Amino acid sequence: MLLVYAVIGGVLFFVMRALGEVLLSDLDYKSFADVAHDLIGPWAGFFVGWTYYVCWLVTAVAEVVAITGYARFWWPGLPLWVAPVITVAVLLGLNLTTVRAFGEIEFWFSIIKIVAIIALVVVGVGLVAIGFTSPGGARADLANLWRDGGLFPRGFHGFAEAFQIAVFSFVGTELIGTTAAEAKDPEVTLPRAINAIPVRIVIFYLGALAAIMAVTPWREVSPEASPFVAMFSLAGLGAAAGAVNFVVLTAAASSANSGIYSTSRMLYGLSWAGHAPRAFRALTARSVPGPALLVTCAALLTSIPLMYVSDSIMTAFVAVTTVASVLFILVWCVIVVSYMRFRVLRPELHAASAFRLPGGWAAAWGSLAFFAFVTWTLTLERETWLAVRVSPLWLAALGVAWWARSQIGRAHV
Repeated sequence: MLLVYAVIGGVLFFVMRALGEVLLSDLDYKSFADVAHDLIGPWAGFFVGWTYYVCWLVTAVAEVVAITGYARFWWPGLPLWVAPVITVAVLLGLNLTTVRAFGEIEFWFSIIKIVAIIALVVVGVGLVAIGFTSPGGARADLANLWRDGGLFPRGFHGFAEAFQIAVFSFVGTELIGTTAAEAKDPEVTLPRAINAIPVRIVIFYLGALAAIMAVTPWREVSPEASPFVAMFSLAGLGAAAGAVNFVVLTAAASSANSGIYSTSRMLYGLSWAGHAPRAFRALTARSVPGPALLVTCAALLTSIPLMYVSDSIMTAFVAVTTVASVLFILVWCVIVVSYMRFRVLRPELHAASAFRLPGGWAAAWGSLAFFAFVTWTLTLERETWLAVRVSPLWLAALGVAWWARSQIGRAHV
């Protein structure tokens, strides 16, 4: 699993370097939708804009499903509809306030997440150092990372399947490029933010994962429960497990909150770009895109029927995250293809760039090949394969929408 996360992180670092090189070539670019529109064509900007909106909408639905699972840690018999309704109602209320309030909430959510992950790593190192043995007999040991089957305990098939859920952990990485590009000094902040990605991956992904796997043998981790909570439970630290469950619930709520905030603004922006109905241009008295916010929050309630028709909360979560993963992979591929078009159309800007993609063409083609491989891994299991088959319907819908929009535009000429 460590190798899987390292490989995904490495490839996405190359994708972000490609995006960084293109963004720095023209500081008028504010997002990869702008990049795709300029380098591939207007249809690509339309495609990326709507796909990215749905990416974050589906991600928010997945987080609501996860919150339901975390709530059942304390209340196992809680009806499936209760947590989603309460979550959406609270987050809707928060997002109807000012942007400043949203920023304050996200600041504290982020602090909790960072402190919790660092604490998890520190506790894991401590348990390994003292050779802690859980009530079940599991001993904390670094050898757990490769013991019991080695690095590939389930062979290549198991290794490939690990990409199915791991890739979802990296959604949002592309935001580093666009947010840094809008900073005061993008020539400095953008390279610094992108080059820091490997450090963040080592600390927050590989570090936390290594701590869990060293303390909790992989065979004893239940896919139906949070591995963070399971680590403390198996260690016999029940109170700490409850605290960690609160932290991961907070993290999921933070992600859902960010998803609601960003998607409502995306829908608002799509409306002003002429890609969505004009009704979504409306703002409340507090300058919040009210109609877009209400539609987004209503969409999150689709998590309720999804959980009721699924075999378990985990099954519902896997289905939603698979759809999100496929759509994010499409966005990442568009970023790479935009870089390729940049190299062909503006070779002089590439030659003058001080922040080039390491490996150039080889890294770009390698990234696309990797994304094709990850998409293939999503077809290995029935739950993920069904979600993969649904994804092309979204592309077909976008194609029809673009054709209809083009026809309406010609009629008005």
